[in-house]
Amino acid sequence: MDIYSSKLSPAVDYGVGAFLLLIAILSIVGNLMVLVMAYKRSNHMKPPEYLSVNLAVTDLGAAVTMYPLAIASAWNHHWIGGDVTCVYYGLMGFFFGAASMMTLTVMAIVRFIVSLTLQSPKEKISKRNAKILVATTWLYALLWAILPLTGWGKYGPEPFGLSCTLAWRDMKEQSQSFVITIFFMNLILPAIIIISCYSAIALKLYITYKSMDDSNHISNMIKMQRRLMVIAVLISIGFVGCWMPYGIISLWSIYRPGDLIPPEVSMLPCLFAKSSTVYNPFIYYILSKSFKQEVNQLGRLCGRSNICHTSDAKIGPENTIFLVCDANKSKAGAEEQSIEKSRENETQLISRTCDLHS
Repeated sequence: MDIYSSKLSPAVDYGVGAFLLLIAILSIVGNLMVLVMAYKRSNHMKPPEYLSVNLAVTDLGAAVTMYPLAIASAWNHHWIGGDVTCVYYGLMGFFFGAASMMTLTVMAIVRFIVSLTLQSPKEKISKRNAKILVATTWLYALLWAILPLTGWGKYGPEPFGLSCTLAWRDMKEQSQSFVITIFFMNLILPAIIIISCYSAIALKLYITYKSMDDSNHISNMIKMQRRLMVIAVLISIGFVGCWMPYGIISLWSIYRPGDLIPPEVSMLPCLFAKSSTVYNPFIYYILSKSFKQEVNQLGRLCGRSNICHTSDAKIGPENTIFLVCDANKSKAGAEEQSIEKSRENETQLISRTCDLHS
């Protein structure tokens, strides 16, 4: 029996390929947009923003390195490349998945640290430390991704034959310690940390809101922190929610007969998990006014004029992608041009009057 032959009908394979193509396009375009916006204001990025950028890199990396091979295999009705590409695909999936989960965990911890003293103007996390945290997420993910190559765990094809991941069924009798460890270190423990941090942040905001005076500055800061927390929570829920069904099915296939799960059923959680790379740019667009404004300006091709740019000012305590097209400065520039035009017209009028009198 060919383990790389699709267990699905050709019609379903074409549908899977079309779905993955859509996911790949949305993921690449959306996360590239986030990275472009971040690059435009790279000189003014706050340290916690490096983690948001890192999350976009992990999603983009997964889309670029994995989805083309999966799409081609789905439309080929057979996994392309055999064992070599299967190990490559499984390693990339585990690598970028673990990097995303660790980035979300570190983001939750950093947001908690930042929320400890909301009114302090000093940075809680330096740029150097933020870069160290980003590097740590990649090293952590790389460590777990290469462990199956050393014999502790194994990469193999999915039950439906058109994707590769950790060979859950082959680890029923061997490497069960690996399964327990990776679930605890890459899903359960990070989820506990994320939930704890954001619960503490919510409690802190509630206490601060109740104890604050009538200062508008404090009120705006609380609103900003609340909005940022909502964005971060939705991103975390989106990622964990996408991967949780896949984790449950994977555990089921280890401790229960795998034949009880039809290939079509085992395929759905896998596709749902792959869609996790799409959501973050949409969450930024819907909930981050600055990001939405910048995207809209870019969509109108305002780059042909010199009025659309990233803000040089440090606006508020926002610690996620915070990109703006400064409308006030645009208006100021227009007003300056209008004044200059008026002065020019006035000069021409005086010149003509002098000519008539002469």
